[in-house]
Formats: sequence, C-alpha cells, structure tokens
Amino acid sequence: MNKKHILIVTSEFPPQPGGIGNHAYYLALYLSKNGYGVSVIADQRDVFNREEIAFDAGLPFVVERITLKTQRVFMYFNRVQKTLRYFKQADYVIATGKFSLWNVAFCSLFYKRPNMAVIHGSEVNFKSAGNRKAIDTSLKRFDTLVAVSDYTAQLAGHLERDIHVIANGIDLKAWEPEGLQKAILQGDPILTTVGRVSTRKGQLQVIRLLPEILKTYPNLHYHCVGIPTEAADFKEQAKQLGVKGHVTFHGAVSESDLKAMLLATDVFVMLSTESESGDVEGFGIAILEANAFGVPAIGSKNCGIEDAILDGRSGILVDSEDVGTFQRALQLILDAPDTYRNGAEIWATDHAWETIIMQYIVHIEG
Repeated sequence: MNKKHILIVTSEFPPQPGGIGNHAYYLALYLSKNGYGVSVIADQRDVFNREEIAFDAGLPFVVERITLKTQRVFMYFNRVQKTLRYFKQADYVIATGKFSLWNVAFCSLFYKRPNMAVIHGSEVNFKSAGNRKAIDTSLKRFDTLVAVSDYTAQLAGHLERDIHVIANGIDLKAWEPEGLQKAILQGDPILTTVGRVSTRKGQLQVIRLLPEILKTYPNLHYHCVGIPTEAADFKEQAKQLGVKGHVTFHGAVSESDLKAMLLATDVFVMLSTESESGDVEGFGIAILEANAFGVPAIGSKNCGIEDAILDGRSGILVDSEDVGTFQRALQLILDAPDTYRNGAEIWATDHAWETIIMQYIVHIEG
C-alpha cells in the first residue's frame, strides 16, 4: 500500500449514536476502501466498553479509544497525548467534532502535517465568546476547511477562509429496502422523525402543529424514534395540546426495527431548530436514510437541512413554525407519492459515499 496514512481524530464514533460519529466512521471506511491506511482516535462512550471493543475488532482500520474517566481532565490529557503519538506516523490528519478541532490544532504546533477540519455546525456557533475565540483560533491552523452544508459554511464565513462544502453521504448498501417487512404502525398518514428527542431535532415543533393539521388529517399519527432525552416534557406538551393520542415515542430501537418503521412511513419529518446553547442541525443524515427507502421528507429552512432535501423533488422545505406551509407540503407529497418516492430514492443515490469520498480525496491529494 503506497497511499498516505490518514489519522482521523473525532469526538464521536459508532457503535454509539451521533451524526459526527456516523460521518467519521464512513469517512474512515471509504478512505480505507480506496487504499489508504487509516487510524482513528475516538472517545470510549460505553461505560463497560464491550460493545465498542466488539465493533472495533471488525473494522479494516485501527481505532484508538480514549478510556472513559470520571474526571474529564484526564481524558483531555490522554486525547492530546495519544494524538501527538499518532501524529508522528500520519501523512495527513483530519479533525471532526469540537474538542478534536482544538486537539489537532494544538498538536500541529509540535508536528506539522497537512490537515483538514470538518465542521458540522454547532462547533462554529458557540454562544460563549471565549469558546468562539478558541475555535476560530484553532480553525485558522488548518490547511483545509470542509463544511458538511452551505449553512455550516455560512456560520464560519467570518473566518474569511476558503470553505469547501462536501455534503454528508450515505452507505446505500446498508439502506436497501429489498426483502424487509414493514412495521405495523398506527396512523394514516404516518409521520416519523428519527433522532434524539430534543429541542434541536424539532419533535416539539411538529407536536405544536398537530392541533391544526389533525383538522385535515384526523387519523394522522406522529412517531418519534430515538433516545428519549426530552420525551417526558414533550409528552406533557402533547397532552396539554390535546394531541397525546396522536404521538408515540418509541425510544431507541434496533436498526432492523428502524428500517421496518421507515418502510411503513409516509413522510419523514425533521423541523430542527437551534438550541439555547447554539446547537444546530448541520445536515440531517437521517433524511437521506429515509430517502433511500423511498420516503420523502419535510424539513425546516434556515439550517443544514436545506442541503439534505432537494426542495420539490426529494421532499419540501418549510418554515418550521408555519402550519399553513407544512400542511401544503404534506398535501403535495400525499397527492403525488410516486413522484416524491422516486425523487427521494434518486437524491439518496446522489449522496452515495462512493461518490462523496472522492471529493475528500481530491483535497487530501491536493
């Protein structure tokens, strides 16, 4: 193997959930498939570490986990120490996730290697002036800046640097619907959101629109799939709005159950909003995963979802607080299901990692 050895430093990594981790995993996997040597530095996030050990053992590249510590300062020290060690053997370094950007920028003071920062959204939208200054200083030490959406690139526009937009990708082989059985889900139509139940993911925005939407679609049911972080609060709001019987929180489910639920879904919904801390939706990979199953999406404007939906083809973009535009979008999709199903499938294919990875390789070899 004569190609470069690439070090990827990431704040998240599978098998635990997270969009940054999903992106880092496929970036590593497809660089490996293209003949690159790859090492990944990521945090241990499973207390017992059994699931992560089993997952890492089956990978075609090396994963170095930072041992989980009660005192986080020891983890910070270990991250830097191991990153410095791996820097020595790397030909190219990619950082993705908040602390990883700081970590790699610091290590580059000691070992100069060509490098790339991948920015997803929240890391360039801190509300704290100190954190903003620290991340801006770090990003200026990178040779190449890549944003996963035009929206994210705009958040970093004040850096006055060239920012290359490379959209998120999907492993189409992992999202083939053939041979799968649909889940039996309540509702007609069936709306689904996949993602941690939180303010940022927008489940509450959908719930707030339901009283009006149900006047037109009285049998509609909204299914929320994902870690139920704020589910208790959202259930209470649904109860107060009188729509509790039209909302189900399923919690985290297995991949096979998730796929079965997507096959039963009429419209995928993601009305993401910015949290008080500045956490934003940088892209919305779950939208592409639904699209691969032929499920069109309704998503909110003014966030990274604008890059995840081809408006009028794979779904429709709306103002997340405007029930009228949401109802019109829902009606358009339900009135032309085949058109939007085909558009969704084509859009997912356009984002296959086999294609996306070549855009990264251009910069790595540049």
